[in-house]
Amino acid sequence: MEKVTIFDTTLRDGEQAAGGTLNVQEKLEIARQLEKLGVDVIEAGFPVTSPGDFEAVRLIAKELRTPTVCVLTHAIIDAVDQSWEAVKGAKQPRIHIVLSSSDIHLFYQLRKNRDEIVKMSVETVKRARKYCSDVEFSAMDASRTEPEFMYRLLEAVIAAGATTVNVPDTVGYAMPPQWGQFIDNIFKNVPNIHQAVVSVHCHNDLGLAVANSLEALKHGARQVEGTINGIGERAGNAALEEIVMALKTREDFFNLTTGIDTTQIYKTSRLVSELTGFAIQANKAIVGGNAFRHSSGLHIDGMIKDAKTYQIIDPKTIGIPAGSLVLGKTSGRHAFRERLAELGYNLSDEGLSRAFAAFKELADKKKNVTDRDIESLVAQDKRAESDAYKLDRIQVTSGDRGIPTSAVTLIAPDGKFKSEAAVGTGPVDATCKVIDKIIKIPGIRLTEFTVNSVTEGIDAIGEVLIRVESEGLSYTGRGAHTDIIVASARAYVNALNRVISARKINSIK
Repeated sequence: MEKVTIFDTTLRDGEQAAGGTLNVQEKLEIARQLEKLGVDVIEAGFPVTSPGDFEAVRLIAKELRTPTVCVLTHAIIDAVDQSWEAVKGAKQPRIHIVLSSSDIHLFYQLRKNRDEIVKMSVETVKRARKYCSDVEFSAMDASRTEPEFMYRLLEAVIAAGATTVNVPDTVGYAMPPQWGQFIDNIFKNVPNIHQAVVSVHCHNDLGLAVANSLEALKHGARQVEGTINGIGERAGNAALEEIVMALKTREDFFNLTTGIDTTQIYKTSRLVSELTGFAIQANKAIVGGNAFRHSSGLHIDGMIKDAKTYQIIDPKTIGIPAGSLVLGKTSGRHAFRERLAELGYNLSDEGLSRAFAAFKELADKKKNVTDRDIESLVAQDKRAESDAYKLDRIQVTSGDRGIPTSAVTLIAPDGKFKSEAAVGTGPVDATCKVIDKIIKIPGIRLTEFTVNSVTEGIDAIGEVLIRVESEGLSYTGRGAHTDIIVASARAYVNALNRVISARKINSIK
């Protein structure tokens, strides 16, 4: 079987989703997990857009040794030069140049003619080839580009040295049969097309990103671009886990394979959801909470007799633990550590001690502690560990006839305890106001507040997601606790810590 190159752009296109801001350390953590997953190419960022993105790309390029580390750049000579500075430490670097090709983009956005587009494309590809031998070119909005111009442009950039040519359905406009024919015609009408790998990058505006990606692979494309959980601009990108499992489950149909370790899919999906703040819908294919749950009596009867009656994928294939061992307050450190290992966590001794202490505290409040509870505990500990300001304690009074009041003590970056109190329209409002009094970041605006339970039951952990806006940028904070006011305080502190971290990075010149 031929191998498909899996190109992950979670850290670039995925982060462009509204509210999906990641800090440098979070990007590095996701990149490490993507390396474990086995993706071939990691698009680590868009270095010219911000100092933070430049630093994230530089660190990822320096640390990762197995995958190709790719940077996206405009078709501008100076941007190519700056992008190379970010990625040059990679063992296998790639420069990815993007420029629009459709008449609607050329006329309304770029104000350039086709000859100018070809010239810019060729010049920047040649510039990139002076730095590295692996150069990708993307003709943005390819699905709305006049075919004859597409053939001309691709032939020119391949002649200039592009080793991968990407044909994006940038606005999710294509229909699968039409898209397959478009790929066919590229192979037929670009004379030097076999000197480069043909790639596709499909968006999900009409819900067809995965279908179009798979159709392109059927017609000869051998690189597919997408993101974990399908996150990205607008309705998102093609979900890589869906493409990978479609190829694996239907090898008889596609006769294609990938280098992905599918047992890492579940963990990667949860990590990206946790760090970006984008929840995974219950009915999401492959990684959704209901993907392997059955309620119909007929289905359950079939599952009892043979799981293959109603389940075409074994959950263990994507890394979901076999069975859900329930722990309780009598469970010891060894049992807890073993379950963490089964869930894919390898904590340091210090991290294990903190997580076990949090587990015992939870077990005193909750009779049964499930896998999802444990995942939430570990995630909360990792958030708190990286935060500059940490929540020490909170006391809230509220009621329908009282004045909602919150008193909070935070541990500042210098280790000092800072306490304040405030009143508000409700306990969460009062808590956010008092945290603002301590941390003092002007211009913060809370734009989203969401509460979800980790598991069923009145004693479930509550997970709070908060988004704030600062200087036109959106930042996400998350917190978890059996008390949703405490979870809210943790989430708000986490969001403000992200603002502080981003401002420090962006102040570096």
